[in-house]
Amino acid sequence: MTDVSPAADVSYPADGFALFPDRSVIALRVNGELKDLATTVHASDEVEPVTVDSADGLSILRHSTAHVLAQAVQRIKPQANLGIGPPITDGFYYDFGVNEPFTPEDLKAIKKEMERIVREGQRFVRRVVTEDEARAEMADEPFKLELIGLAGGPGSGANAAEGASAEIGAGELTIYDNVTKDDETAWRDLCRGPHVPSTRLVGNGWDLTRIAGAYWRGSEKNPQLQRIYGTAWPTKDELRAYQARLEEAAKRDHRKLGKELDLFSFPDEIGSGLSVWHPKGGIVRGEMEQHARRRHIAGGYTYVYTPHISKEDLFLTSNHLVTYKEGMFPPIVMDEERDAEGNITKQGQDYYLKPMNCPMHILIYKERARSYRDLPMRLAENGTVYRNELSGALHGLTRVRGFTQDDSHLFVTEDQLETEATRVLEFVISMLRDFGLDDFELELSMRDDEKSKWIGSDEFWEYSTNALRNVAVASGLKLTEVPGEAAFYGPKIDLKTRDAIGRTWQLSTVQVDPNLPERFGLEYTGPDGEKHRPIMIHRALFGSVERFFAILLEHYAGAFPVWLAPVQVVGIPVADDFAPYLDEIVTRLRERGVRAEVDHSADRMPKKIRTHTTQKVPLQLIAGEQDRSAGTVSFRFRDGSQTNGIPVDEAIEKIVAAIGSHALVNTAEDLA
Repeated sequence: MTDVSPAADVSYPADGFALFPDRSVIALRVNGELKDLATTVHASDEVEPVTVDSADGLSILRHSTAHVLAQAVQRIKPQANLGIGPPITDGFYYDFGVNEPFTPEDLKAIKKEMERIVREGQRFVRRVVTEDEARAEMADEPFKLELIGLAGGPGSGANAAEGASAEIGAGELTIYDNVTKDDETAWRDLCRGPHVPSTRLVGNGWDLTRIAGAYWRGSEKNPQLQRIYGTAWPTKDELRAYQARLEEAAKRDHRKLGKELDLFSFPDEIGSGLSVWHPKGGIVRGEMEQHARRRHIAGGYTYVYTPHISKEDLFLTSNHLVTYKEGMFPPIVMDEERDAEGNITKQGQDYYLKPMNCPMHILIYKERARSYRDLPMRLAENGTVYRNELSGALHGLTRVRGFTQDDSHLFVTEDQLETEATRVLEFVISMLRDFGLDDFELELSMRDDEKSKWIGSDEFWEYSTNALRNVAVASGLKLTEVPGEAAFYGPKIDLKTRDAIGRTWQLSTVQVDPNLPERFGLEYTGPDGEKHRPIMIHRALFGSVERFFAILLEHYAGAFPVWLAPVQVVGIPVADDFAPYLDEIVTRLRERGVRAEVDHSADRMPKKIRTHTTQKVPLQLIAGEQDRSAGTVSFRFRDGSQTNGIPVDEAIEKIVAAIGSHALVNTAEDLA
């Protein structure tokens, strides 16, 4: 982020242009709130510059580009109604109510019009308006009128719809005018801002990326709008770098690799969002789960098993049927009895597929009396859960309807909370490093000052938040604190990791929960002989096995470390005569637990090499007459490099060592 100092000898009151003449500054943070650069400030105000390359600056740039998009659309299609246009990760979108879907040709015309608007250098000018004034100015915009009706009420801000907080906040209503050099208003939009000072600052580091359908306010009960996605960056070079990352991401798409490498599929006969794992994918998944199991047992966890389905009573007690019902599958009616005439003689009972494992783990705790000597109790399960995701939200293995959580729930005393949370975070980081991930940062989700949103005492929130903060700080990782993002019952730490092409993924969560122990009446007997309530820690390491598998698959572009590779070694004879020699070596490797095979196909050697290179097998063993006579083999690696004449005993030890060390072997140097 650019480091900018305020101008010297500024007379107050002053606006941001006078304070920060550097063109990289596009907005201000005044007393903690983001403001336009044109905002007037006083000497007593705490003012920070917001540069275009900062996180806030990028969001402002992208939101301003979304406005340019919306203005361009209404120039070309004046009858288009405006929906919502927020910034999002790496870009922005804007939703429109139109009679006909946008076409690729429409996008070309819209981009040209956007370029004209950028060149015009229109100023973004903020106006505070009353509700009546806003309604009058937005009379032809039904979606904006609906947002105005929500402003300040329980559905305002982020609760109005995804991205709605970019349009309306909890405070005053504002409209932004796009004003030309002739001081004429060219266009306006209901928006809370802030924006860049001028459309010219949008520059040329932007592009429109795709068109999609989207329901208004995210509900299929509402009209379907047309959504145009785009991206925006401070410079053309940064745009090109982003586009290059997208191209690389497309090559690594786990759905594409899953098909090419024969790992998993989603048969239509089974249903959307429900995967089947093929033998090769099953090997990788099995290695992941078995390694995690060994580490958990060594870390003091005990594995439990729970059913996939439960009576509704459980989810009523846990409150999932109140707070999470839309995410659950419809009930299955069981145990109903009828007489010979078909009359119901015994009412049935509703059963539900479980969306989460925690209520069942709680019942295990509750099965008998517990003492403080039993705590901490660490329960672990690879439990399959089911969530009724909308079909449009499904995405390969990263968003599915049935998935397996590597779930752990820890029951601790208040005094054990910080120590146990520290152990959990250290364990999680250590485990993820086993899988080759090592770029981490933390996010602490805390309570904000709106006390009506939270349950529990101030003392609990202060204690538990400080405990998690201490844990996070002690880790030495970058920490971001986010007020207002906690669960309603307690704070949490989210661990994020960066993959091989720089994308950030949220993986593990450490969630403090006093709520479910309270709802289920959990107790333990303390050293004072009195009953006390335990605190529960929810901990998902992978998040879900499916999603973590997809992340690893894309991180490695399918070229897994040797220990995870479905086939670790393949023997390729120069000619059929040397296949028995390789068979003997492969037999020895298998006795050492190595997944090895010999290619006995009728293909010629070069074709065999290409086939197994395409399948991303980490180690190919090639043998001809010279190797057989000398008792050696030649290694061929994924990058095409080769090491010749390695004695068989040495080759076997190198392979076993690479598996044991979880090495990523793509080149000859990696196995040296």
